[in-house]
Amino acid sequence: MASRTPKLHLSPSVFHRHLMDNTKQKLAYDGGDLRVWQRKLRRKLRELIGEIPRERVALNVRSLWKREHELGFIEKIAFTAEPYADVAAYMCVPRSAEPPYPTMVCVQGHSTGMHNSIAVDLETNDKTIDVEGDRDFGIGCMKRGVAAFCIEQRAFGERSEKLQEQRSEHGCHDAAMHALMLGRTLMGERVFDVDRGIDYLETRGDIDFKRLGVMGNSGGGTISMFSAALLPRLRFAMPSCYFCTFRDSIMSIYHCADNYVPHLYKYAEMPDIMGLFAPGPVVVVAGKADPIFPIAGVRRAFRKLKTIYRAAGAEDRCHLVVGDGGHRFYADAAWPKMLRELRRLRQPGYGITTPMVSSTLA
Repeated sequence: MASRTPKLHLSPSVFHRHLMDNTKQKLAYDGGDLRVWQRKLRRKLRELIGEIPRERVALNVRSLWKREHELGFIEKIAFTAEPYADVAAYMCVPRSAEPPYPTMVCVQGHSTGMHNSIAVDLETNDKTIDVEGDRDFGIGCMKRGVAAFCIEQRAFGERSEKLQEQRSEHGCHDAAMHALMLGRTLMGERVFDVDRGIDYLETRGDIDFKRLGVMGNSGGGTISMFSAALLPRLRFAMPSCYFCTFRDSIMSIYHCADNYVPHLYKYAEMPDIMGLFAPGPVVVVAGKADPIFPIAGVRRAFRKLKTIYRAAGAEDRCHLVVGDGGHRFYADAAWPKMLRELRRLRQPGYGITTPMVSSTLA
């Protein structure tokens, strides 16, 4: 009689799933004083995203070009986030609005870069291009009377790796691994760029800081969520095709290295991170057929997020928009929710009280 072959657990994911099954997240929200919980988790999250510069260098803003657009005006600038780390960005001002402008900081995900936000070619910015999936965020903002500050994320587009002779297909992998070796994370560096971008917006004098938000799709949705959780100057958030549970998405499906923060799963799940933004208005955007952020996980995470917003007395400021397709932004479904929140801000008695934290990340 043949002996039975013993069952062997050889795949690393099986062991890691076992660890997840047996992890009690130390700072997951389970009721109680919301503000106390937010302070504890935000403090831990700031620690986990790695070292952030305590001193801020001069922005050293440089104007690269200015152009009139049928919807308004666009200026391409560069500013210095930290030594040897310059950020390229487009400032898009709508013709249909008057200052101070409601404004969105817009961040693209894994793509050819921020040029998609204003629908021009990467190399010269001179040729108009078609942008799929409503990812022309700057154009979308200006159409709706909202200013847009579209920044290039580290390792994407114009900021992709150009000096290494051997580099990964996705430059985010190299940058993410190098950051880890240096006591940082690429996630933290990208959030810091958003923070420095807000420093620039404060120099302009034409931005309505009571109506300042952040939006992006995929890798841009990632930074939208983490920025909203950590940067109190942001008042609105519209993360697209990222919000889910860590367990159902980046811990079970292949994702690029820039999605991972060491030790984070020991402390919180994704709705806890987004819950740090409560009571700030949030429009979560998802695709019904998104293969890498499954809709079942999105809905589970959103139920937990609603619980947190309910505890903040702001359940009606927490929205989920689900498009019929896949991994993309859904402008026609998402923007009406966000514009409604922008209008509500002007109503008597409507206010957003942010936790008592420093005004910047560092």
